[in-house]
Amino acid sequence: MQQHLVVSLISDDKPGIVEKLSSIVADNGGNWEDSRMARFAGKFAGILRVSVADSHSAGLHEALMKLSEQGYKLQIERTDNGDAAERQEIELSLIGNDRPGIVREISRALAARRFNVERLETSYDSMPWSGEPLFTAACTVSVSADADLDGLQEDLDKIADELGIDIEFAEEE
Repeated sequence: MQQHLVVSLISDDKPGIVEKLSSIVADNGGNWEDSRMARFAGKFAGILRVSVADSHSAGLHEALMKLSEQGYKLQIERTDNGDAAERQEIELSLIGNDRPGIVREISRALAARRFNVERLETSYDSMPWSGEPLFTAACTVSVSADADLDGLQEDLDKIADELGIDIEFAEEE
């Protein structure tokens, strides 16, 4: 039987972090399935999903936790591998002048409809022509197959008008 583990890691950024982590997973019978990793303000942050046979799970967990002795902050959680309910995904993208509260307003509208944020990537930059702060976001949202997407579009249009941002909404095919 396979177990699925979600591992989150934060450390000072330095070369070799991914190699060290991937070696521990492979050397302990795990399979690296999915990950998101990035450098933020001198720190390296990552989250990954691995599968491992029940017989190797304890060894993998112990080997990963030994990284904490080297200054890595880890969280390891066992998880099931999915959701039996039929779902559909929608993609949101937004761009606009940066201001506090953008993520809060979008996530509030999604949570009110019980939509689940599957992925969220944001960035902060400067507009090339004016140097003004520019905020962008890309978001994948999981919704029930019978969700009211027209109502969501109305909510997003209202938020876009209030915050002065552009929000695009597309259903996954």
